[in-house]
Amino acid sequence: MLAVSAGELLYVAEPFLARNMHPTVIVRAYHRAMEIALDICDRMSIEVDTNNPTEMRGIIRSCLGTKMVSRYGDLMCDLALQAVTTVAIDRADGKKEIDIKRYARVEKLPGGELSECRVLDGVMLNKDVVHSRMRRRIENPRVLLMDCPLEYKKGESQTNLEITKEEDWEKILRQEEEAIERMCTDILRFNPDIVITEKGVSDLAQHFFVKAGVTALRRVRKSDNNRIARVTGATIVNRPDEITEEDIGTACGLFEVRKYGDEYFSFLEECKDPTACTILLRGGSKDVLNEIERNLHDAMGVARNVVFEPKLLPGGGATEMAISQGLREAAKSVEGVEQWPFRAVAQAMEVIPRTLAQNCGADTIRLLTELRVRCWEGCTNGAQADCVCVCVCVCVCVCVCVCVCVCACVLCAG
Repeated sequence: MLAVSAGELLYVAEPFLARNMHPTVIVRAYHRAMEIALDICDRMSIEVDTNNPTEMRGIIRSCLGTKMVSRYGDLMCDLALQAVTTVAIDRADGKKEIDIKRYARVEKLPGGELSECRVLDGVMLNKDVVHSRMRRRIENPRVLLMDCPLEYKKGESQTNLEITKEEDWEKILRQEEEAIERMCTDILRFNPDIVITEKGVSDLAQHFFVKAGVTALRRVRKSDNNRIARVTGATIVNRPDEITEEDIGTACGLFEVRKYGDEYFSFLEECKDPTACTILLRGGSKDVLNEIERNLHDAMGVARNVVFEPKLLPGGGATEMAISQGLREAAKSVEGVEQWPFRAVAQAMEVIPRTLAQNCGADTIRLLTELRVRCWEGCTNGAQADCVCVCVCVCVCVCVCVCVCVCACVLCAG
C-alpha cells in the first residue's frame, strides 16, 4: 500500500513539472497536505486498549487471515504479542522503545508440531559448553559476559623469536601459561557460574574453569551477547582485570543445555523481568519454518505498531477516502499555484480504494463515484465522524462482496 501511494503521488506531480512548476512549490503543497491528512487521521483514530488480549488478538489476526498459519491464528497472535510486550521498554519521555529486530530473535528447529512454538522468557543459543566436564544445568547462575579472548594474546604483526637454549623455550611457554592464569584468576575472584565470551577459550583456561566448577561458552555472536546482557542484568566486560561485582548478572533463574536432533542448545530461562526474548519455532521442515517465520514477523510488526501508538484506523480504503474528501475541502482555502498540487494529493489518495475495486473486479468508476457521494453526504450532515462511518460501511461492503457473496451488498442499502 505504501509503494502504491508513493508511486501515485509521484505520478500526479509529473504534469506540474511538465508545466515548469518549481519542485519546491510542489513539495511545499505536499507537506501542507500531509499535515492536514495527519490531523484527519488523528480525528478518525480509535483508541486501543493494549492490555486487552482479546482486542489485541483481533487486530493482529487481520494480517494472518490469508496466510499459512491462519488455522493457528490465536497461537501466532499470542506469540507476536508476548514477544513485543517482552521487548518493550518505557522511556523517560513517556514513549516506548520496541526493538524487535535486535532483541526478539527467532530460532527455528525442524521437527515437532507447530503447536509447540513458544516465547522463552530468556535467551536460547546454538552453543554447547566448551568442556565435557562442565556443568550443563545451573539454577540461579552468576553470569559473566566478555568480549575478549581467554587465551594468550599473539603478536599483532609478524613476530620472529630466536631461541638458543632449551630453557628459553620453557620460559616462553611458562609466560603464556602465566598470562592465561592471571586472566582466569581475575575472573574467578568474583565466583561466576557461567562465563560467556565472544572470542575463544584456550585449553588451559578450560582446565582452570573446570577445576573451579565454572561453565564456559565461547564464540557467541555480539547480538546474542547483547540479548543475554538484557535478560541477565550483566554488563559486557572488555578486559578481565576490569571486572567488578556490578558486572555480574544474577537475573537468570535457570541455565540448561538441551539436545534437539543432533545439536546442543543452551537456554538461559526464568529470567526476572526480561527485556529480550527468543521465539522458538517448531515445524515439519525448513520450508515450513521459513514461512512461519515470515508470517510471524508480519504479526510482530502489527503488534509493535499498535503497542507503540495505541490507535487504530479503518481499513479497506476508508481512511484514504476520508483524507481525500478532507483535502478537497481544505483546498478551497489554499491560495496561489499551490492549490493545484494540493488537490492532486487528494486525487492520489483514491488510488487505494481504486486498486481494491480493480482487484475484486468491481466497476471502478461507479464505485468511486458512489464513495465520493456518500462521503460528501456524511460530511455535509454535520460531523466528520459521520463521514468516516459511511466510508467504513461502503469499503467493508466491498471486501465482503469479494470474500463472501454479492448479496452481502444489501448491508449498505439502508
